[in-house]
Amino acid sequence: MDLQDQLKNLFPDHKVKETVVEQAPSKIWMQDDPILCKYEKRKGKPITILDGYTGATEDFKKLAKELKQKLSVGGSFKDDKIIIQGDYRDKIMAILKDKGFNVKRVGG
Repeated sequence: MDLQDQLKNLFPDHKVKETVVEQAPSKIWMQDDPILCKYEKRKGKPITILDGYTGATEDFKKLAKELKQKLSVGGSFKDDKIIIQGDYRDKIMAILKDKGFNVKRVGG
């Protein structure tokens, strides 16, 4: 007997509401110029920097949050740049290309 059956036995009059959670597609502004994906080392640690987005700052912040969640890494948004901890250029470029962005690899 699973949890749902036990709850039905305890509360026979309770009606279960079916909730469907639909995520709205993210409406981030697409640009013609490529986003630059750079690799640097700061204080001996590798970081990936995304630069060159010309849309709204809020859209770029949403993109930064989504990238950090998908990659399960830390990072920040400063001076109109997304800074991701670690060398994730290939994964970031694949994610952005799937979203429809032009991405250019800079620095090796």
